[in-house]
Amino acid sequence: MLLMDPSVCTDLAQVWQILGWVLFVFKIAIPLIIILFGAIDLGKAVVASKDDEIKKSVKSLVMRAIAGIVIFFIPTLVGAIFSLVTEFTSSSYKNEYNVCKTCITSPSGCYDAAKARCNDLGGDRKWNDSDKTCN
Repeated sequence: MLLMDPSVCTDLAQVWQILGWVLFVFKIAIPLIIILFGAIDLGKAVVASKDDEIKKSVKSLVMRAIAGIVIFFIPTLVGAIFSLVTEFTSSSYKNEYNVCKTCITSPSGCYDAAKARCNDLGGDRKWNDSDKTCN
């Protein structure tokens, strides 16, 4: 079983949120860039009017489109992995893993999840809205 500090996701919410935004940008930008470059290559081959180059460019465009689709679904795969991990963890860690999952798969809701988890931890820990940390 994976052991971790009971509040590692809550304490590092900003890091997880940045990772989530990076994944979000990659999810959109990289497939578009890959398909755009494939279309440019295909356009060059069509203008050159060489059958071999056109076939090669079409094959390249299809492969790039498949790569773009795979990259687009990486965040979904990450979410599925986090769902599997939470199924195998004890209930004390489940809420903490949910904070990590929310921050990575839906970065806009990260602080709300971290704040709720911080309040659940209780004790002398309180959510600080000014710097968005659990102290």
